[in-house]
Amino acid sequence: MHTHFKWRHFQGDVILWAVRWYCRYGISYRDLEQMMTERGVPVDHSTIYRWVQKYAPEIERRLRWQWHSPRSSSWRVDETYIKVRGKWAYLYRAVDKFGNTIDFYLSATRNAKAAKRFLSKTLRRVKKWQKPAIINTDRAAPYGVALAELKKEGKCPKDTVHRQVKYLNNVVEADHGKLKQLIRPVRGFKTMKTAYATIKGFEVMRALRKGQANHFNLSNDILGEARIVERAFGVGPGAIAEAITLLEKRASSSMA
Repeated sequence: MHTHFKWRHFQGDVILWAVRWYCRYGISYRDLEQMMTERGVPVDHSTIYRWVQKYAPEIERRLRWQWHSPRSSSWRVDETYIKVRGKWAYLYRAVDKFGNTIDFYLSATRNAKAAKRFLSKTLRRVKKWQKPAIINTDRAAPYGVALAELKKEGKCPKDTVHRQVKYLNNVVEADHGKLKQLIRPVRGFKTMKTAYATIKGFEVMRALRKGQANHFNLSNDILGEARIVERAFGVGPGAIAEAITLLEKRASSSMA
């Protein structure tokens, strides 16, 4: 058993399977419990919940370098609403003009301070050549204040243009909707910590589903997507061994 799954009752591949399914398909913990039982894995929904809380943030952390790469210097920034303990929290999100996820940040407040914290985090995580030439937002004043302060502090390129064109943000608003489909079965988070942990899993699986780590999907299919996650935890064969096996299969099938 791999050290990251030490003392767990189930093997690492089973745990990652459950976490990936929950974060990719937008199903309830109880439904996933029944699905896994059908597949011969009797596990309680509360156990799956604990797995998601522990491993969803870890999947996001380990795969960040694989999917976290804007493909355009034109960014779309917006926030959407998430229910946490009966109150609204704000999920700040940035995508490029093609809809690729760049970054996200969950905040209890919606103001210039929160916008600045999100943008500072996002700008810090991208390489120098990935910095935005354009950042498009809605007309909310906090974004303008935040960007002005970040430029003054040297954290945002001074020549980055701040646009506030409503239709340009259609791409991020549409992506909000797809993310909300995953969040809906949760029916409200209990704490900000559990909300952020779960959303990290949703966001990284959305990024993989959008093809943002396709260079690492050796078989170019859903199984290859699953293997990206497993390899990050040392589960199964390494990338080189896997690539050799795939090449051998393709060679034998072409000769048949």
